[in-house]
Amino acid sequence: MSNLLSIIIFIPAVAALILALFLRGDDAAAARNARWLALFASVASLVVSLFLLKGFDPANTGFQFVEDRPWVLGLHYKMGVDGISILFVMLTTFLMPLTIGACWNVETRVKDYMIAFLLLETLMLGVFTALDLVLFYLFFEAGLIPMFLIIGIWGGKDRIYAAFKFFLYTFLGSVLMLVAMVAMYWAAKTTDIPTLMTFKFRHDPIAVLGMTVTGGLQTLLFLAFFASFAVKMPMWPVHTWLPDAHVQAPTAGSVVLAAILLKMGGYGFLRFSLPMFPEAAHLWTPLVFWLSAIAIVYTSLVALAQQDMKKLIAYSSVAHMGYVTIGIFTVTQQGLDGAIFQMLSHGFISGALFLCVGVIYDRMHTREISAYGGLVNRMPAYALVFMFFTLANVGLPGTSGFIGEFLVLMGIFQVNTVVAAVATSGVILSASYALWLYRRVAFGPLVKAALATIQDMSRRERAIFAPLVVMTLLLGVYPAVVTDITGASVGALITQFRANVPADATAVASN
Repeated sequence: MSNLLSIIIFIPAVAALILALFLRGDDAAAARNARWLALFASVASLVVSLFLLKGFDPANTGFQFVEDRPWVLGLHYKMGVDGISILFVMLTTFLMPLTIGACWNVETRVKDYMIAFLLLETLMLGVFTALDLVLFYLFFEAGLIPMFLIIGIWGGKDRIYAAFKFFLYTFLGSVLMLVAMVAMYWAAKTTDIPTLMTFKFRHDPIAVLGMTVTGGLQTLLFLAFFASFAVKMPMWPVHTWLPDAHVQAPTAGSVVLAAILLKMGGYGFLRFSLPMFPEAAHLWTPLVFWLSAIAIVYTSLVALAQQDMKKLIAYSSVAHMGYVTIGIFTVTQQGLDGAIFQMLSHGFISGALFLCVGVIYDRMHTREISAYGGLVNRMPAYALVFMFFTLANVGLPGTSGFIGEFLVLMGIFQVNTVVAAVATSGVILSASYALWLYRRVAFGPLVKAALATIQDMSRRERAIFAPLVVMTLLLGVYPAVVTDITGASVGALITQFRANVPADATAVASN
């Protein structure tokens, strides 16, 4: 079907429009209808995306299911997926029904809440499928609006501060990307992303404001895009907006933020930085390696000092994204496969961990670690699920968390053994803070009176966790589910990168 991608992308937007135009009233019936329509739309988008996956040819390294129509001002509405982007489409459509289910108990402005999440789904899918530079930027930036509202309206007591910090950090980072896109258009005379991926931007030194810029235009473009994607990941030291946003966001907002929105930065590096600016990417690779290594160690140590469960998991996310950026810039088969795998795995695991926090927050209305203890005595099912995802987050063999980190470390070991050693220490640190958190929440005597009557997970909550458990185990024992899809596209990206970087400067080849 020629318009399959558009159907997947805009089903949630159509449902949001129906809610906005036709659903009236704030009573219980209206809230129930809003929840069910949002769930139906997200499930419908997932079902259609399964047809997309079924018809996808992993051996084809080009873009598939391409839609290309004239739009406005000479621009094109051009969409498509390759072996990299299709997995992020599937991640988004898989997680959104679970996210909608997780916010079933929201009672304040339910219709508006569901509209925000439906629009956010459409915009996130647009980012992963856009093949026009302007279209990509519109989806990329517009996604800030619903998340800003989700944090600012339904968040915690400091939600306004967190919402504005989130918006300003990510928006200001993207201003430089917009300037770079204008420069790219003037240089290449096109906004077509596949064309730009093969266009050679000038790499000879140029003078800017009286200073000579090594790498010329390509370096300036790389740094502008890097600023935007580094904030979105987020990389150290521009990560400080993330813990605040997570702590103040409602549970469903934290799930989407950690599981999907952060992946836009990694996807941007894969789609733009490596293929469009290969020489500049190689020039700045050592800096990326060390920023990522510092992030892994520093944020892991900071996580050890946290007393708020959400903030601890948020710092954990920054550390795990450090592995992603290291893997991407190794430009090896193992490193890139590992980075993509790590992003997908982190989507399932971090989303589940934030849901775990949400389960007990709904009952106790506190995220302070000291408020809990001995939950295994009252909530055995919850303790089991929490333990499973804690171990997956640590990287226990047999779970998806192990595969991603292992592949990334294999890739970086081929390129820089010192960075590999520093990054490996993060595995030990992650076990320290994750197991420390679990021990204090789940184990020990049940001495706090407020916990004496706490109830175990409901059937709805168990149903939400079940698919996440299945995917975490499936990817852990059969990683070929991912690598068979990404392999050809990653190989083509590596070949293209090395063709544009001097042979003596490229990373060690991997087979």
